[in-house]
Amino acid sequence: MRLAHTMIRVRDLERTLDFYVGFIGLREVRRHEIGDEATLVFLTDDLGHYHVELTWNHDGRDYELGNQFGHLAFFTDDLEAVVAEIERRGWDYRRSRPELKSRYVFVKDPDGYDVEILERRPS
Repeated sequence: MRLAHTMIRVRDLERTLDFYVGFIGLREVRRHEIGDEATLVFLTDDLGHYHVELTWNHDGRDYELGNQFGHLAFFTDDLEAVVAEIERRGWDYRRSRPELKSRYVFVKDPDGYDVEILERRPS
């Protein structure tokens, strides 16, 4: 077996797409309308092996973040450029502690989900 996708429900599809496409750099690979009930948007990275499914229900319902879900994680080769973009957008974030060997930041997406961005270590 292999991972297929992770689904998250979103309140504002356009704001969420701006975050995951405009900021994270994922690309939309498929969109599926379920009548007037919901829109499903599938995003992937450059390799295309894994998808994030954004589900936007059209009825305006609200959601509470569950305590079972941890976070989504993405690699970057340039963490400082990511931090500069986060600051340009005026978003709050938290960095890894300096004494840790790994370097990362956590930022919240428009629906409040934690997103970790890890600096890829040279091999």
